Amino acid sequence: MHLVLILALAVLFPAVHTLNNWLFDFASVNPHVSLIYLPAFLRLFNLLVMGPRYGTLATMLGGVILLGTFNETWTFGLMNVACSSLGPVVALFGFRFYFKRRVQLSSLRDLTVLTLAYCLCNSVIHHLTWQLLESSHDFDEVTAAWMFIGDLNGALIGAYFMKAIIDFMEKRGVNFSDSSQPKN
Repeated sequence: MHLVLILALAVLFPAVHTLNNWLFDFASVNPHVSLIYLPAFLRLFNLLVMGPRYGTLATMLGGVILLGTFNETWTFGLMNVACSSLGPVVALFGFRFYFKRRVQLSSLRDLTVLTLAYCLCNSVIHHLTWQLLESSHDFDEVTAAWMFIGDLNGALIGAYFMKAIIDFMEKRGVNFSDSSQPKN
């Protein structure tokens, strides 16, 4: 069952990335930064639903599938996949370390803190890596801030969309209150 869900989430990631590029082309800062980035939500969703190991694997596989859409070296592309997968994991373990507990999915405070930490980690990790890989570029705080905002916007839109789907399904008789414990 894990394998099917991992593969489904891996395929969903590039599909949402492509949809995001189409829907929010106007919000693109550069090929790697958008002011609205819906797959940012999926990175956290994968982790919270599947746990750190399988959620990260789903994100990494989705990133590898996406590699063909960028005109860049494999090294640069694989580093982007690693950065995209590392940001949410660092935020999740940072949350656990700081609060000495797991994220409570029913707590808006926990999810807000985790989302903000993830968006910050993702932006900083990407930009530091880009600076190391392209030594001719300095750390660009403005683009890093745009990435933070884009990830935050995407995570919020994704969360609201997921909440709307859950509400719709609950009105149709599906009960989510007795679901299993979170995997984070």
